[in-house]
Amino acid sequence: MNERTQNMRQSAQFLKICIGTVLGLVLGISVNNNTLAQSKSAASVVQRLQQHRQKSLQEKLYLHLDRQVYVCGDDMWFKVYSVDGTLHQPLDISKVAYIELLREGQKPVLQAKVMLSEGTGKGAFQLPATLESGSYTVRAYTSWMKNFSSGFFFEQPVTIINTFEQLPSAGDKKANDYKVQFFPEGGNLLAGVNSKVAFKITNGQTGKGAALRGEVRDEAGSHVADLKPYRFGMGHFVFTPEAGKRYTASILLPGGQRLAQPFPQVHEQGYNLQMEEMADNRLKIDVKAVGHLGEAVYLLGHARQQIVVSENTILLEGKATIVLDKASLADGINHFTVFDAAGMPVCERLFFKQPSRQYQLSLQAAKARYNLREQVTLDLLADATYGTATASNLSMAVYRLDSLQHAPERMIDSYIWLESDLKGVVESPSYYFSESGRLDLQAMDNLMLTHGWSRFKWDAVLQNEQNPLPFVPEYHGHLLRAKVTHKGSGLPAQGITTYLASPGSPIRFYNAVSNENGVALFEVKDYFGSRDMVLQTDFNKDSTYHFELLNPFSEQYSRTNQPTFNLSHSWLGNVAERHVQVQLQHAYHGEKNNNFRSPVKDTTAFYGEVSEQYYLDSYKRFKVMEEVMREYVQGVQVRTRGRRFHFMVLNRPHKELFRQNPMVLLDGVPVFSIDKIMAFDPLKVNKLEVIARRFYHGPLEYEGLVSYQTYTGDLAGFELDPRALMQTYEGLQLEREFYAPAYDTEKQRQSRLADFRNLLHWAPQIKLTADKAEQIRFYTSEQTGAYLVVVQGITTDGQPFSKMLTFDVEGTVAKK
Repeated sequence: MNERTQNMRQSAQFLKICIGTVLGLVLGISVNNNTLAQSKSAASVVQRLQQHRQKSLQEKLYLHLDRQVYVCGDDMWFKVYSVDGTLHQPLDISKVAYIELLREGQKPVLQAKVMLSEGTGKGAFQLPATLESGSYTVRAYTSWMKNFSSGFFFEQPVTIINTFEQLPSAGDKKANDYKVQFFPEGGNLLAGVNSKVAFKITNGQTGKGAALRGEVRDEAGSHVADLKPYRFGMGHFVFTPEAGKRYTASILLPGGQRLAQPFPQVHEQGYNLQMEEMADNRLKIDVKAVGHLGEAVYLLGHARQQIVVSENTILLEGKATIVLDKASLADGINHFTVFDAAGMPVCERLFFKQPSRQYQLSLQAAKARYNLREQVTLDLLADATYGTATASNLSMAVYRLDSLQHAPERMIDSYIWLESDLKGVVESPSYYFSESGRLDLQAMDNLMLTHGWSRFKWDAVLQNEQNPLPFVPEYHGHLLRAKVTHKGSGLPAQGITTYLASPGSPIRFYNAVSNENGVALFEVKDYFGSRDMVLQTDFNKDSTYHFELLNPFSEQYSRTNQPTFNLSHSWLGNVAERHVQVQLQHAYHGEKNNNFRSPVKDTTAFYGEVSEQYYLDSYKRFKVMEEVMREYVQGVQVRTRGRRFHFMVLNRPHKELFRQNPMVLLDGVPVFSIDKIMAFDPLKVNKLEVIARRFYHGPLEYEGLVSYQTYTGDLAGFELDPRALMQTYEGLQLEREFYAPAYDTEKQRQSRLADFRNLLHWAPQIKLTADKAEQIRFYTSEQTGAYLVVVQGITTDGQPFSKMLTFDVEGTVAKK
């Protein structure tokens, strides 16, 4: 579909030209104009879906975590990928990703803001010894994503083991801790209509599917169907429900008991949608109705809010059949929704089409076995088998496999194509993209039947809500939100000019006006690490307000349950090994594990080029600020009015004096009382700068600017107004450098410093060009065993990919 260059035709034109209208990148819409009313309804649905997509751009984040099992003291490394939720191309809109580590009960224990550039970012958590052993969740999102359901956030379960504490014993499994869910195809069971019913049996302890069998009986006890899961606890059966009858399912539990489960209600009127894959690469869709004979219906197919099919039809004897060419569908999940004559959605079905274009990545090691402390060389080659050379951005982790740590069940391709558009947790998602999983149509269809999902709700689309979204994208940097309220009433204060500053160098100063909710928004670009923030108003004008820096992290959480933490006694040996590994790493290489890369940022003050600059040590040092200002600061004249000091800055372009006080800053913090700055000790001031012209900053203008900078950059004891808020605020995370020892020389290989690393290599930023090889080199440790190489990434045109490779490390030190 040329979605980005061709807009949806207007409703009137849609009625005249209703065949062959191209609406998307995948295929055109074919509409049978049966009735004028139905065509209007179809046009309205399509138009509102397009409007919703334009208003509600979807972002998807994916985190490549270096591992899934950690011990306290470990570093958790991650790479962030941001893509457009529709086309899956790298998305360079949001410049900040919010990463959280959540414990049981959705309580955040670690949080970070990570800078994004060209759709990627990287960071790390240092796991403190205070964390309890258990199952945790890592989640990621952008500020823009906070406008939508938290179910859209990326979430990854991880296990953290505190080896300093006694490990909890495995909990007793409850015999009845299972549940079975039923999902009629299309959404409803209709009396007298032969229907496919999918089911899913889940183990409540693990959250995974259970291979338990059961049956369905009617109210008279007659056998109706058998429940035989096919894979991951999911399966389906076909039967014809009867009007007025109630059905009950039961599953046989491991202990011999049975768990009874009520069956979905049987409706005596309504709609049903059934889908069947045909041998000639076509897809047949049957729409059936009970109690609605002769009515028109409308079928809309869309993939990630792109229209792939739109067709009006009339139900003849309660049935209509639509046949589609599967090649015309979009890659990934296609949603098919049936609307009635009134334009209301009545049933829905999902279909998955395997991506037609596959990015081929060759990953090879120089050999299959390595010695201790030997260099490993990996060759990466991207093969553009489906067109022109395509660049890609990828990340790599290399770690040891043991009873705790296995190959990951989730990869970027399974998440982007599958999980991010499905409801609930998908078990072993990478299976569906494996060589055998791609051919397992039954497993995929069971997944589509049991995990319905839309990244919007039809009622919101059809009502065409125009309410502004509360969170705007962070196009240039972190948006810090502050709230201003009246001290007496606590009500929001609207229209109040507020000033935000962070003492230090370079000078950063921001202003904003509070909105109707009392919220002031500050774009704090290039703000890294933990620093003090000062928030205030001009207390000469506004003195009765309370200030609060708002939490930038989302306080909305998904309903996904964390898996139960169970530690087998057979794993204790590997737990002890991991404890030793971490302790040795901190003992021998601890100082090298805390190296940070200096961020590239603008080091100039926000006001840019100055009119005058004075380094006070270059002049005679006075002990009184008044003498400093009168003796050699040419662009500022000092006046007194009513026993108060005032500054009059020379407006150089017009060769006249401003009449109002300029903006005065001390280490970037506004000082609204000239008397206070005149009382400050000038011996603490290193530099003084003057803007001798009218100065514009955001919505405000100042009659000049005078900036004092101390030697220490921390206000040097200057007392702020007690009404101002001063609070430590965590900015963007500084980038830590991954450290691993090198063994290039014989002396290094024979070093007596122990090296028991479990994570051999972490490379979050590898860029490949098709048909151009890249070599990655690192060294093995003194830990023998099997090691796994995991590579994940995405191409510039939106093709996610992953690759894995194993090699062994044997028990001798390498020699030249």
